[in-house]
Amino acid sequence: MDDITLVNECVKGNARAQRMLFDKFAGKMMSVCLRYAKSTEQAEDVLQDGFVKVFMKLSDYKKEGSLEGWVRRIMVNTALDQIRKEVKFKGNLDIEDVGYKIENNAFIAEQLMAEDLMKLVRAMPDGYRIVFNMFAIEGYSHAEIAETLGVTENTSKSQYSRARAYLRERLEKK
Repeated sequence: MDDITLVNECVKGNARAQRMLFDKFAGKMMSVCLRYAKSTEQAEDVLQDGFVKVFMKLSDYKKEGSLEGWVRRIMVNTALDQIRKEVKFKGNLDIEDVGYKIENNAFIAEQLMAEDLMKLVRAMPDGYRIVFNMFAIEGYSHAEIAETLGVTENTSKSQYSRARAYLRERLEKK
């Protein structure tokens, strides 16, 4: 069943189609949720909440662009909403305030197993982790991140720089 037919069937309330949609995207979306969550349990909660939103808003899907991208956007926003509920976003520092921590050495991340890298990302402070995921993995611009999180663009840049420095420091220890 193609995505458009799947969406149409889900909107009609077809439970089999809804299960197919969940099965099609749950694995990939769990990976997205794990990047933002501090634990697997929290990621599972975000995934569940995200799919509730997906099914509630499925009739709003304009059938333009990929369904996977639309679902991913909902998952990212759900993860960010969860983080906002737990802790307010920290820090309004300019990029210049953390520049001294950034070195030009290349990452050795290719040598780490993906699981080890995910553990390092999960261990980051919330602000670092959120901005790192949004910028480096999801492809948001710093302007988009600033607007989404309600911070300045410089805060987004500084949090990303701090995240890189954090990862670099931990990678060098390994």
